[in-house]
Amino acid sequence: MMAWPRRSLPVLTLGGLVPLLCSLAAQAQTAPEPQISEARLRADVKRLVAFGTRHTLSVQDDPKRGIGAARRWAEAELRKTAKACGGCLEIALPETMVSGERVPMPTRLVDVLAIQRGTERPNEIVIIQGHIDSRVSDVMNATADAPGANDDGSGTALVLEAARVLSAQKFPTTVVYAVLSGEEQGLLGGKLLADYAKAQGWTVKAVLNNDIVGNTRGSDGVIDDAHVRVFSEGPRADGDDKLRAAARRFGGENDSPSRNLSRFINDLAQDIPTGLKVRQIWRADRMGRGGDHLPFQEQGYPAIRFSVGIENYDHQHQDLRQQDGIAYGDTIEFMDFAYLAKVTRLNVKVAEMLARAPMPPRVSAEAAVQTFTTVKWSKVAGATAYRVWRRRTDAPNWEIANQIEGGDTTSFKLDGLRGDDWLLGVSAIAADGAESPVASAVPGGQFAPIN
Repeated sequence: MMAWPRRSLPVLTLGGLVPLLCSLAAQAQTAPEPQISEARLRADVKRLVAFGTRHTLSVQDDPKRGIGAARRWAEAELRKTAKACGGCLEIALPETMVSGERVPMPTRLVDVLAIQRGTERPNEIVIIQGHIDSRVSDVMNATADAPGANDDGSGTALVLEAARVLSAQKFPTTVVYAVLSGEEQGLLGGKLLADYAKAQGWTVKAVLNNDIVGNTRGSDGVIDDAHVRVFSEGPRADGDDKLRAAARRFGGENDSPSRNLSRFINDLAQDIPTGLKVRQIWRADRMGRGGDHLPFQEQGYPAIRFSVGIENYDHQHQDLRQQDGIAYGDTIEFMDFAYLAKVTRLNVKVAEMLARAPMPPRVSAEAAVQTFTTVKWSKVAGATAYRVWRRRTDAPNWEIANQIEGGDTTSFKLDGLRGDDWLLGVSAIAADGAESPVASAVPGGQFAPIN
C-alpha cells in the first residue's frame, strides 16, 4: 500500500484539514506490491562474479571474461526485460574515450541504459543506477580476479531487478535504469551519464545511486540489517560565489535539493513495508571516498547515495587471499541477499513515487520586517495541489503549514509566522496523491542546476 510519509503535523483549521484528508485518501490507494526476487538478485550477482574481473581496463572483446563481457550481459538482461514489457524500455549505450591518472591509455567507456519513457512528461527523469566495474587492492590491476560481488555487483543487480519490477507499470514521467562503468577509475561512468543527461536536455528530478548495498556484517563483526544509509550534499556542488554569499546571509546550507531528496526518502521509508529504516548521513559521501552520484551534483542535479548501514572493509577493494586467519576479497558468500532485497524494494518504492509525482516547484519567501510570511512558487505541470511546509532553522525535519488545493494557486500568506525563525518550502501533489520532495525557499533550493 502506498502510505503517506510521516511528518510532524501542526493543528490545522477545518479548511486545511479536509483537503489534506482527501489527499491522504488518494495517496493510500492500493497498488500492486513489487515482487522483488531475492533469488534473481543472487543469480545476477553470481553471474557478475563469474566474469572474473570487471575492471574498466580489463579485456573488452573476450566473450567470457572482463568488462566487455559483463557489460554486454547487463545489456542483454535489460533487453529481456524490454521484450517482456512489450518494448517499454529503450536501450541506449552512451560511450566515450577516457584517459587520466587511473586510465593511462585511452580506453573505451560505455554505460548501459534502459529508458522507460513517461506517458505525460517524458523529459522529467528519475535515474536508478549502480556501477558494474570492480577492482582489487591495486586500482590499476586489470588482470587479477576481482569478483566485485558487493562493490558493486549488488548495485548492478538492484538496477536490473528494479527494471524488471517497475517496467510492469506506466508512469507519467521517465525512469532510467543505468549500469555504469569506470567508477573505480574516477567516477567516469557517472560523469558520462551526467553529461549525457545534460546533452539530452533532461530535467533530472532525482538520481538514486546504489553502491555497496548488499552486506550487513562489518569488518569488526558488528551486524546491522535494519538500516540503509542515504548520503546527501549540504551546500550545492554547482554553487558559485554569488550563491554561497546569498546562502551565508539567508540560509540554505542544509537545504540543497539532494538534502531534501534524502528527507523525502527518509519519510517514505517510515511508512512502506521494506523492513528498513533510513539513516541519513548529511555529507556528500563517506569520509575520503566517493561515488557516481557526485558528478550529478556537480552538474546541479539532485542525487543521493544508498549504501549499507555498516561496511566491511575486508571485503571491498581487496586482493583475494587468506591472511592472519582472515579471508579477504569481495566474494558472494559475504553478502546478505535478504538485505539486498530490502534495499531494492526501497529503491523501487521511492522511484515509483517520484515517477508519479510532479517536479518540485521553484519557491521564494517574503518575510523581512513583517509579522507574517508570504510563500510564492512556480506553477508545476501535473500538480493539482501544493503543500506549504515550515521548519525551524535548527530542526531536521519539515512540518506541514498548509495545503492548497488547485494547481493554479501559487502563493500563500502565513499570518503570524515570523520568517526570521523559519525555513519554508513547497511540494507539488499529483491527482493520485503522489507528492514531490520539498523544495526550499532558500538560495539554491530549486531542483534544477544553478546555471
